[in-house]
Amino acid sequence: MTKLTTPNTTLNIQDYDFDLPEELIAQTPLLDRTSSRLLVMNKETGQTSHRHFRDIIDYLHKGDTLVLNDTRVLPARLMGVKEDTGANIELLLLKQVEDDVWETLTKPAKKVKVGTVVSFGDGLLRAECTGILDHGGRHFKMIYDGIFYEILDQLGEMPLPPYIREKLEDQDRYQTVFAKERGSAAAPTAGLHFTDELLEQIRDKGVNIAFITLHVGLGTFRPVSVDSIEDHEMHSEFYRIPKETADMINKTKQNGGRIVSVGTTSTRTLESVAQKFDGKLQEDSGWTDIFIFPGYEFKAVDGLITNFHLPKSTLVMLVSALSSRDYILNAYNQAVDERYRFFSFGDAMFIEPQKKETHP
Repeated sequence: MTKLTTPNTTLNIQDYDFDLPEELIAQTPLLDRTSSRLLVMNKETGQTSHRHFRDIIDYLHKGDTLVLNDTRVLPARLMGVKEDTGANIELLLLKQVEDDVWETLTKPAKKVKVGTVVSFGDGLLRAECTGILDHGGRHFKMIYDGIFYEILDQLGEMPLPPYIREKLEDQDRYQTVFAKERGSAAAPTAGLHFTDELLEQIRDKGVNIAFITLHVGLGTFRPVSVDSIEDHEMHSEFYRIPKETADMINKTKQNGGRIVSVGTTSTRTLESVAQKFDGKLQEDSGWTDIFIFPGYEFKAVDGLITNFHLPKSTLVMLVSALSSRDYILNAYNQAVDERYRFFSFGDAMFIEPQKKETHP
């Protein structure tokens, strides 16, 4: 796990707190993805301006590379009944362990023992508990006819974050328009602001678009429960970076272009691989528990498009590491004053690096 600090780094969790009125937590997505507001902050000076997300094209330059996470969120919340008693049981699929065996969160867990069978959709899908995990989770073997993911699309619900209490009318609004690789328990929400049309405009400007995959785990919502940041343990998530993306990023850097990461998930993927291979990118896959906080020296990412994050979260620490804690908290306080919408369905921020001169 990456835990690189400097002597002047602020490592107390309370130093990443800010006042956030509950009414600023966005409960529903906007109809037009690109109409979200955009707070642009200069990474080096902290200077800010207020725009709309469709204006992001004005801040991307020919020769830059924009990196997107193409993970696809599973409709991983299943509501069923115990076959022997009819008791209501909720399963949340976390990750596939092998073939048809999944690690899950189960409610109420105390009603589920090894051998318990839960039925979903009047038996369209059945699941048998095959193991109890140390943290209270369960392993379930899925029993069905046909194609599992098609059944899941039919029966499952989107696993929205705990701070969203409104029902999501259109499940596709919790997917990016470029979502492809199934496996996430949560959306890479910075990517929700893009449309196919905006991406095409960005390409037409001469900006490269590259994709990585990181399957977001529910640990992304887990609060930091220690006073000292260094004592926090990150969850582990699966990533993959294809050869064409690695090659494009390396070429962009050689030519003086900027790497603009869309979301903290893309950032953690790029930095995990760059750290592994001495600052270069190459085709790779595996599990990462990288924890980026102030003091970390970025090796791949120059700029970052991201949503506004929870107070005292690891994500606030990551964005502070890319710029500075004072600049970030000042920008967040501006966002609160200007009534920006926060978190998954909220508005966006661009931590803008200095423009570099590209070479022909």
